[in-house]
Amino acid sequence: MISPKNRLLIILITLFSVNSAFSQALERPRLVVGIVVDQMRWDYLYRFYDRYGAHGFRRMLNEGLSCQNAMINYLPSYTAVGHATVYTGSVPSLHGIAANNFYRNSTGESIYCTQDNSVRGVGCPDPNATQGRMSPKNLQVTTITDELKLATNFRSKVVGIAIKDRGSILPAGHAADAAYWFDYKSGNWITSTWYRESLPKWLENYNEKKSWKKYIEKDWTTLYPIETYIQSTPDRNNYEEQFVENQGVEFPIKSAELSKTQGEGFMICQTPYGNAMTLDVAQLAVENEQLGADKITDFLTVSFSSPDYIGHRFGANSAKVEDNYLRLDHDLGEFLKFLDAKIGRDNYLVFLTSDHAGAHNGQFLLDNKIAAGNWEQDIYADSLNSYLAKKFDAEKIVRNLDNYQINFDIRKIDSLKLDFEKIREESVKYMSQFSVFQYVVDLTKISEAVVPAKLREMIINGYNREFSGAVQLVLKAGFYSDSDLRGATHGSWNPYDTHIPLLFFGWGINKATTTAEVHMTDIAATIAAMLHIQMPSACIGKPVF
Repeated sequence: MISPKNRLLIILITLFSVNSAFSQALERPRLVVGIVVDQMRWDYLYRFYDRYGAHGFRRMLNEGLSCQNAMINYLPSYTAVGHATVYTGSVPSLHGIAANNFYRNSTGESIYCTQDNSVRGVGCPDPNATQGRMSPKNLQVTTITDELKLATNFRSKVVGIAIKDRGSILPAGHAADAAYWFDYKSGNWITSTWYRESLPKWLENYNEKKSWKKYIEKDWTTLYPIETYIQSTPDRNNYEEQFVENQGVEFPIKSAELSKTQGEGFMICQTPYGNAMTLDVAQLAVENEQLGADKITDFLTVSFSSPDYIGHRFGANSAKVEDNYLRLDHDLGEFLKFLDAKIGRDNYLVFLTSDHAGAHNGQFLLDNKIAAGNWEQDIYADSLNSYLAKKFDAEKIVRNLDNYQINFDIRKIDSLKLDFEKIREESVKYMSQFSVFQYVVDLTKISEAVVPAKLREMIINGYNREFSGAVQLVLKAGFYSDSDLRGATHGSWNPYDTHIPLLFFGWGINKATTTAEVHMTDIAATIAAMLHIQMPSACIGKPVF
């Protein structure tokens, strides 16, 4: 029989053990920083590795966890979808962000991913202007940032920063303290009334000073002598989109002069200086919002939008892309050093990834005897409409072929009492005759489609019955829906669009490398596990470690 004294001792020991375990379970970093580099291919980590400094990408690779085989597991590989997926751990089928722009099939309404006409812009000259009327309303599930808010009874602070509205809003989530994005027309960083009624004083001051102009007043020159850019196409070539026709785009890019006709705000987005500006605002947010200042974990989301603009304009093999990453590496290194000093190098956790990767310019590939091609989707849409008009005596029942899908006018089809299943069947048959397509798949019959299992899963994950088209078009490798043969784009299932970097660095991370396949959907699950909080409401991922 246990004596009262020993019973009390056992109770105290048990309570101490429980409290110790509980305290250990709640150990968290003071700040989580999620970084998305828009249109960053995985191979850029190694393509330019020898040219990176010691404090940016190399530091993260050499001190953190590198996932060498991180893949996107849905279609289409677009910006809004990627940002939503990283932070929800979910896929378009569930989270509702089917593309950058999509349709509500029941009404025919065209939807931009973050548009919300019930809110007003804050910080832009016209609060009713489109660029300010944005929110996460169209995102149908929670984000990891939302879950952190819930886990701490909303004591955590969450702030999103990006030039693009969708790169700021979707990561910050529904319950964020703020999401800020850049209005290139006014040159202001703005938000919307979803978050707050006025800008914080520190951001008002930044806007008043137009501090970012110091960057654009300098021409974009190479960080190193141009002859050292041996990993890129010669600077004078026919693959890059010009700012002004027949004026070329060789270095130096006359950004100060071009801003007089193209606009200052536009030009800073199109140069690596957009990354520097983004980090200026991110650093101000850390300092002025006191992010990471106490033991309650805060979350800062940062998306670098300029690499996407640069990639689209110049293509993956351009010296401009190489220079962008060399400069971003330097800026990232300075930011990490700032976090070391401000938060403490053992007190913050960083992950770095991309929303999608990107292809080489098609003509560049052809000139080097690599299969590629171009298709003009409007021509194919008109051709399909003509074919269906003869079959069903109905004009223009196809809206377009956006997002590599056939988007039908469902309301017209219903009003005319047409057989939609037969329309889809005829569309698949007609489009399958064209050699540019690898597969044409009725999305309601995906289980019957003879496609590789991996591609089938990506198609299923990307299909949202409310917002997606009804037929998936899978182009052959190297083919894109671009009428302009200069520059490059993304959106396909292929590795050049879906193989993304994934690095974890800082608090709780030991140096390691894994070649196991992981998915974009695993990022939120990993952060949830590390923070000991619930994963987002539609998360299908699993922790990486």
